[in-house]
Amino acid sequence: MEYERVNEQNIAVEDRVKNYKEFTVTPSEETLQDQGARCMDCGVPFCHSGCPLGNMIPDFNDAVYRNEWQKALRILHSTNNFPEFTGRLCPAPCEAACVLGIVNPPVSIEMIEKYIVERGFKEGWIKADPPAQRTGKTVAVIGSGPAGLAAAQQLNRAGHTVTVFERDEKVGGLLRYGIPDFKMEKNVIDRRLTILEEEGIQFKTGVEVGKNMPVKELNAFDAVVLCGGATIRRRLPIPGSDLPGVVQAMDFLPKSNRWVDGLTEIDNSLHAANKNVVVIGGGDTGSDCIGTSNRQGAKSVTNFEIMPKPSETRTEDHPWPFWPFKLKTTSSHEEGIHREWSIMTKEFVADNDGKLKGLTTVNVRWEKNEEGGRPTLVEEPNSEKEWPCELALLALGFTGPEPTLAERLGLDQDDRSNVKGNEKYQTNVPHVFTAGDMRRGQSLIVWAISEGREAAHHVDAFLMGSSKLPIKEGGDLPAN
Repeated sequence: MEYERVNEQNIAVEDRVKNYKEFTVTPSEETLQDQGARCMDCGVPFCHSGCPLGNMIPDFNDAVYRNEWQKALRILHSTNNFPEFTGRLCPAPCEAACVLGIVNPPVSIEMIEKYIVERGFKEGWIKADPPAQRTGKTVAVIGSGPAGLAAAQQLNRAGHTVTVFERDEKVGGLLRYGIPDFKMEKNVIDRRLTILEEEGIQFKTGVEVGKNMPVKELNAFDAVVLCGGATIRRRLPIPGSDLPGVVQAMDFLPKSNRWVDGLTEIDNSLHAANKNVVVIGGGDTGSDCIGTSNRQGAKSVTNFEIMPKPSETRTEDHPWPFWPFKLKTTSSHEEGIHREWSIMTKEFVADNDGKLKGLTTVNVRWEKNEEGGRPTLVEEPNSEKEWPCELALLALGFTGPEPTLAERLGLDQDDRSNVKGNEKYQTNVPHVFTAGDMRRGQSLIVWAISEGREAAHHVDAFLMGSSKLPIKEGGDLPAN
């Protein structure tokens, strides 16, 4: 009641778009303590259940308020292996479930979390902690995104010898190649990776199981954990979708990240400089495309979303403490963007050289079904419009993981190619487990870390008969 909510501040737009570095302004220690003081230490902390990791949020808020930063770090790390990732990239379902948020702006939980871990790295409190002894068991983790890294660290802590296989040239999965540097610079991954290596985890990059590594080599391991991503992109099956200039967001963003990292040259066909860019899709990936296009020097950036413009406040359709689907304006949107809602792309148009020069759209509305079924999409008559566009970025989400490895291992899959795992994350092949997007489909980083931790507990129990690794009990509120 004594303090207003403070959000993390950003440097000016005209300065931050000149490079790909993070642009947040570190708040003062006093400000963070005041923000921690806003936490009410609720008898039933809904933020705790709103978080897929079950972070003990009131506890670390109180520790920050009391200037007990090392204690806050211990509390935070007890449930979250990588708060430096979630503190930058999580949409914060915990804040949506904050009890204070019923009547006032919620506690700045994500900001507090980020600066707890940043204080830990700055002070040198975060150090490698290798296991005292080894079990003699070996585990292969396939995929080095947040689920794979969390599973690997937990299993290594249990004393197992863990090898992580990554098909890209560097570790991190979509954290490294899907998230632009202005949202998370890659040294944030590298400093944590150094600790994981010092703890004894082995990383093998440039290795794709089933291609340049035979699947049968996995038989040498006592257990296998599949933590690949959901990488099959949704397509837009309309005329002209195969034109040069119509590009999947997850071709555009990794190419940009590799260029920023000095791993590749600029590919003009995947670069926004001096082009009218249209980003189709209104989620986080679309937002990342917008920020990247602005930094590459786009002539204009327009964002299309087929759904109606959301409310700016929580509606009755999404009551507290559930996740509210309301209007989200990201830092990328603030950097120069024209947004269109209830609009559908009908055709991509080519110039005389067969390259993309524009697209046509129609306005749409969603009519409710009287029988309670899904709304029906209806095109508005006489609403056709042409837009200049030399680069169209499709940010339409993902349908599931690539099925090849699962098929070669003889694993059961659902109709979206997700690998089926039981309540113990175990597949139909007993020593093979699955976690993260490969099991649940496209989701949040915080869910990936949670799944990796939970899977590690069950893998450890499978190998040893029981496990002392932590596991989150009980159900969770929907986070996405």
